[in-house]
Amino acid sequence: MNQAPEAILLVGGKGTRLRPLTVRTPKPMVPAAGVPFLTHQLARARAAGVEHIVLATSYLAEVFEPYFGDGSALGLHLEYVTEDEPLGTGGAIRNVASRLRSGPDDPVLIFNGDILTGLDIEALVATHRSSGADVSLHLTRVDDPRAFGLVPTDETGRVTAFLEKPQTPEEIVTDQINAGAYVFRRSVIDAIPAGRPVSVERETFPELLSSGAHLQGMVDSTYWLDLGTPQAFVRGSADLVLGRAPSPAVPGRRGDRLVLSDASVAPGAKLTGGTVVCEGARIGEDARIEGSTVLAGAVVEPGAVISDSLVGAGARVGARTVLSGVVVGDGADVGEDNELQDGARVWCDAVIPAGAIRFSSDQ
Repeated sequence: MNQAPEAILLVGGKGTRLRPLTVRTPKPMVPAAGVPFLTHQLARARAAGVEHIVLATSYLAEVFEPYFGDGSALGLHLEYVTEDEPLGTGGAIRNVASRLRSGPDDPVLIFNGDILTGLDIEALVATHRSSGADVSLHLTRVDDPRAFGLVPTDETGRVTAFLEKPQTPEEIVTDQINAGAYVFRRSVIDAIPAGRPVSVERETFPELLSSGAHLQGMVDSTYWLDLGTPQAFVRGSADLVLGRAPSPAVPGRRGDRLVLSDASVAPGAKLTGGTVVCEGARIGEDARIEGSTVLAGAVVEPGAVISDSLVGAGARVGARTVLSGVVVGDGADVGEDNELQDGARVWCDAVIPAGAIRFSSDQ
């Protein structure tokens, strides 16, 4: 039996749209289903047999290392490497090469810290080994591939091209896209130029293909979600609670709700759709919350109606207020009888008076 590979976890390369103006905690540490999102990534890798992971960070290593430490609590050995300047995906991979223990022909698993996926990690590694590929890519199928680069393959799964975002129907030659998880032959990592920005999508992969290297695709169209927006992040957290997205790190039973220790939920409140109520939060009588996350110490008052939203740590949502697709920043106070809808952002510590905002139609 082949030993599981070591891994590189790319953290923070794309930044975050959960900006400090709304959530003070860095996005990788915002609770998703009750624990920092990276915990799910690390726990899934460990469940697949991975023991050594290097976190390649472009920022905030001082946040990750105090929380995760050496990784022993998760059964892992973790190391941390922070870029002095942004290096792109390929540059970040090359930047941590000195921390790897693999030989030149050994596989190295690489995954993106912004992706929530049900990928069969062991199957991707097995595909890489059996195909003899230089790089193997997790591919997923999407209904509308226009927002993504396309990755067509031949009948054996070998990658034939990397195509930019299609602009016309004729350019959509496949529904397969790069899903952000790879297995690299170690020697390929060492060949990436060091000390400068490199994109694996725009530089490394096309150059490997043009040189005749073997790039293998494995289509796995189980759960896949890019957490680049607040709405997607909240959706991913709910899907973890509901069991749609697999993770051994969810701290409780899967179901319609996850209520963490010291949280208080009134008997008449209704929590559905994978809602998470974090430590010390209080949910009032007759409140209705669906598919949302209420962070630590927040207060949702009686009769409030919240869906697909994130309520920041220590924030207050007033009685009878309606939120749909909203991010309420840490410490903000949204007064009674307001209505905020899709895309609204309430900055940290902002105060919205009672009855100040309404978005619904008068029709």
